[in-house]
Amino acid sequence: MLLGMDDASVQPQLVRQYLATLAMLKQAIEGCPAELWLDAKYTNQFWHIAYHTILYTHFYMHDSEAEFRPWAKHQKDSNYLGRPPRAPDEPMAAIEPYTREGLLEYHAFCRNEVKARVPAVSLDAESGFSWLPFNRFEVHLYNLRHLAHHTGQLADRLRTAAGIGTPWVQTG
Repeated sequence: MLLGMDDASVQPQLVRQYLATLAMLKQAIEGCPAELWLDAKYTNQFWHIAYHTILYTHFYMHDSEAEFRPWAKHQKDSNYLGRPPRAPDEPMAAIEPYTREGLLEYHAFCRNEVKARVPAVSLDAESGFSWLPFNRFEVHLYNLRHLAHHTGQLADRLRTAAGIGTPWVQTG
């Protein structure tokens, strides 16, 4: 594996980093003022980026696309930050904005998925996703980058639009 480390030593470290990054996302969700949550001057509203981020963190916790079951409150195509790739010429479906409370509920669900699923699969196993030609360890790095990318985007929006900072979380 990695520098002589085995799954049992790496997986808890991955879980801690997921939980720390999810904690930073939670701070952004909790700290977002109501007027910024639905601010339509942005191409993607705050709530939408937050939902997209949680959904894909949850998605890549699974062994494959076929195994994934969306959150019970998922709305069709709400995971996309633009037109769905399968239908780029179709008009966007109307999506009801998720509430802060709803996203915090999904966030808590996702945290539990991280704790249960990261240790459950060998890091050397195949990704399980045809478009990701690497092993599960790299899927976790890929997923963490995506989670951190959008968490940073939301933190920057809070700082720029509302003067609200989000503290760094060292470990989960």
